[in-house]
Amino acid sequence: MARADLSYAAAIVGACESNEIGYPEERGPKVTSLQHHIEAIKNVSDYTGIPISDIEGVFSAGWSSELCEHLGLRPKYIDTTAVGGCSFQIHCHHALAAIYAGIIDIAVVSHGEAGWSYRGQTGRGGGGGEVSPGYEATAAYGTFGAPSQYSHAMVRHNHKYGTSPEDFAHISVVTREWATLNPRALMFSKDTNPFGGPITVEDVMNARVISWPLTLFHCCLVTDHGGAVILTNPDIARSLKSNPVWIRGAGESMGHSNMVEMADFTATSAQHSARTAYAMAGLSAADIEMAMIYDSFTITAGMTAEMLGLAPRGKGYTLWKEGHAAPGGRLPINTNGGGLSFNHSGMYGMQLLVEAYRQMSRTAEDGVNGIEGKQVDASNCIVNGTGGTLSTTGTLILEADDA
Repeated sequence: MARADLSYAAAIVGACESNEIGYPEERGPKVTSLQHHIEAIKNVSDYTGIPISDIEGVFSAGWSSELCEHLGLRPKYIDTTAVGGCSFQIHCHHALAAIYAGIIDIAVVSHGEAGWSYRGQTGRGGGGGEVSPGYEATAAYGTFGAPSQYSHAMVRHNHKYGTSPEDFAHISVVTREWATLNPRALMFSKDTNPFGGPITVEDVMNARVISWPLTLFHCCLVTDHGGAVILTNPDIARSLKSNPVWIRGAGESMGHSNMVEMADFTATSAQHSARTAYAMAGLSAADIEMAMIYDSFTITAGMTAEMLGLAPRGKGYTLWKEGHAAPGGRLPINTNGGGLSFNHSGMYGMQLLVEAYRQMSRTAEDGVNGIEGKQVDASNCIVNGTGGTLSTTGTLILEADDA
């Protein structure tokens, strides 16, 4: 059966965050996850000039019906796909298909997560929640909680390829360089956070151990964040005041659910979702000029770079260690400061989308979202989200309108 050509069938025409991200409780009352959603949607509606009432498709990780109720929407298309941090890349893939099919013309992808404000109050203790047999089996083998699970991946990569935690420490250092160019990054400076400002490999290695061999700076932040993007068809995209960013390729895949079922701790389904996205885009890894890569841990980013074909197997960390991913490098990666130093609310895929849009729409230095040196001149960007424990992945290839 012939495949439909979805390339360029839709554009992201705006991407905005909620009003208070990071540690909002330090500046006032707690902000709920729902409030983060609603603020972000309102902000992107204002940014694009598209009234909320014109939105026909609502995509979120389980919140769509409640969002519609609060916004007074009667949507034509509802998607509640919730497969972890890559859900939002997958939502864009689904919205692209729905727009191409003519089911809807305007879609919003939204996420809100009060990861900092309500830390410890959900998903732990209290009882009453059923634990799946798969989760019990995973915990029995010592992978209980994200840091211990990703520690297994790091140790296996070190054993298989002769790498070391110090090699991956360069990912944290370079990502922090980008954070110091982004005033909204939690680790922008020591004025914004005692742990903020530039760091060294030695700082990463000497930080307290979270789960051996991962130290504090190998691990992502825990913050609040809300974000939303609006997608629409080419005709509407061309009529708006905001700059369109075209979806040239998209793909999704999964490798496992529970980590004990992972066939290879050094390989993820990103190789499959990326293959689909490259095929749709008519591009290869050699054509990619910028990357936004999920970095829940340094090992996540390094391994994913390999899966995307941006570096050979076992050599993903070299993109950071050799300066290619850094400001001024040939392949800028995680230009907002990443989940390691900008913001990570729990599911990080929305932050990837917002920053990718800002870079591809040439608005990353607008006085709010960055300072001189943050905006890059790349014409395309690969965006890859990871969900679960290196389980599910969604890949997008975005292209600037002036490419």
